[in-house]
Amino acid sequence: MTGTTGTTGTPLRVALIGYGLAGSVFHAPLIAATEGLALDTIVTSNPERQEQARAEFGDGVSFAATPDELWARADELDLIVIASPNKTHVPLATAALKAGLPVVVDKPLAGTAAEAHELAALAEERGLLLSVFQNRRWDNDFLTLRKLLDEGELGDVWRFESRFERWRPQPKGGWRESGDPAEIGGLLYDLGSHVVDQALVLFGPAASVYAETDVRRPGAQTDDDTFIAITHTNGVRSHLYVSATTAQLGPRLRVLGSQAGYVKYGLDPQEADLREGKRPDTTAEWGVEPESLWGRVGSGESPLTGGGRPEPTLPGAYPAYYAAIAAALRDGAPNPVTAQEAAAALDVLEAARRSAAEGTAVSL
Repeated sequence: MTGTTGTTGTPLRVALIGYGLAGSVFHAPLIAATEGLALDTIVTSNPERQEQARAEFGDGVSFAATPDELWARADELDLIVIASPNKTHVPLATAALKAGLPVVVDKPLAGTAAEAHELAALAEERGLLLSVFQNRRWDNDFLTLRKLLDEGELGDVWRFESRFERWRPQPKGGWRESGDPAEIGGLLYDLGSHVVDQALVLFGPAASVYAETDVRRPGAQTDDDTFIAITHTNGVRSHLYVSATTAQLGPRLRVLGSQAGYVKYGLDPQEADLREGKRPDTTAEWGVEPESLWGRVGSGESPLTGGGRPEPTLPGAYPAYYAAIAAALRDGAPNPVTAQEAAAALDVLEAARRSAAEGTAVSL
């Protein structure tokens, strides 16, 4: 499925819906840095955000106040990117597909797996690309772990531990921390979307899910400290932690196998660099971290005391996602993150929510 009207040598014209955190920090800079893509239109009615975008991308970018303006000129566009609040993902993706436009949707694709499957079916029916922005598949630690697994360095993996932990003792507010179920907020569906997706990519389908979700901070309305345990069909166990209430951060990854383990501290630098205004098309050695942050591979000793050997961290590669999108639209290359994959992750997230409410493991 391609669904593009662009011609060879002509950049594909991209419209970006939303210019908050996701749109301004991740999508717009990565789209603009991708050969073969052109950031054509940004949908935001906020004058300050329009000025911010104009200052970065110049007069070549136009603005629309509402997504409906895009559907009226669908023949002038080649791709819609949805980076607006979670509750808008399904209706906007549906409208874009019905207008005949390929779509990239920020995670989570939907609030339920059933909705994700419905969107996938609509995209299939229309012969259009529908992809989900799971940028953490291109984190430096994840890429390094995939290399270690491909090379058999750890033997048979027994347990995969993954953490996205922060120390934010005061809620920031906004829809991401809203207690309204319609907003699809909370860490389970925010950072949980990343860690679950990574676990499924690495170790395959889930057989059962157990979860604990808590609301720790005074004034918080939705989960801010969550644990998810997945038993995969191949026997691997994934222990996944997402939290805004972690005063002492654990390792980003701890992966234990029959021959060795891999322990990695620290976050991939790409998000911080994007927030600081650095861009992959102008920054030398994009995604490279210092040797002091490399993880360690070995057995029987703590990496904090020099146990095991240092494992060079591969550079992070967020630009690879939109390069793959351009190739999918131009050449029919594979969709880098499919709606079916997003639905599988949503199955796990829904099971986790049910498990936490009932205090029991849920079989899939």
